[in-house]
Amino acid sequence: MNVKPDFNKNANHASTAPAFLSVWDIEAYYGESYIVQGISFNVHEGEILALLGRNGAGKTSTLRTIARMGDPQLKHGEIWLDHQPLHEMKSHQAARNGLALVPEDRRIISGLTVEENLKLAQIAPPHGWSLERVYELFPRLGERRKQEGVTLSGGEQQMLSIARALCRDIKVLLLDEPYEGLAPVIVQEIAKTLQVIRDQGITTIIVEQNAVAALKLADRAVILDTGSVVYDGSAEEVLENEALRAEYLAI
Repeated sequence: MNVKPDFNKNANHASTAPAFLSVWDIEAYYGESYIVQGISFNVHEGEILALLGRNGAGKTSTLRTIARMGDPQLKHGEIWLDHQPLHEMKSHQAARNGLALVPEDRRIISGLTVEENLKLAQIAPPHGWSLERVYELFPRLGERRKQEGVTLSGGEQQMLSIARALCRDIKVLLLDEPYEGLAPVIVQEIAKTLQVIRDQGITTIIVEQNAVAALKLADRAVILDTGSVVYDGSAEEVLENEALRAEYLAI
């Protein structure tokens, strides 16, 4: 018999702080393919969680399931955000309840300027970050506000994707491969920005092949292997555990 997750205790973590996002025994499929195989973990408010694993481990599928994208299809389990049952929602409903997914391809809208991309994301009347606040966090976007978004560099497009999410009233930011194809100096710049976002109380889950960079940023790590959780603990411990990294992350 299913039991509602206990928000007063995180069973996967030693902290006594309540879980803000609880993923409980989720199973999801692409057609007949069993991709997400009973994954459970909790995330605390304002925490950065690195969701790691080799290619094909189920990381992106887990993010998409949490975001209620519909593909893969959730067949079992529960997802709770701030006491709201995301597992009962469609993607647009999950978004209204404070969830934002920044996909790997960034999905900058062609034909629109930086500012138009940001304004399109704002709720009327705006409840998320103001444009002024976004430009303070991302000065480059302020400098290029009239430039077409798809003509930006890869790093600037990633900044725009994150900024566009902040223009809504979000509680949780899901990032799929935010460092993909970016120079190390840009990776460091985005990591510093994500730390600022964390300081604003926003919870973040980051899926990233650059595991070392993700672990240096994160508070905690969950490692997946063939669709299941094989590690749930501190990011620092993963950085220090050579055997764990070699077995599940190939680093």
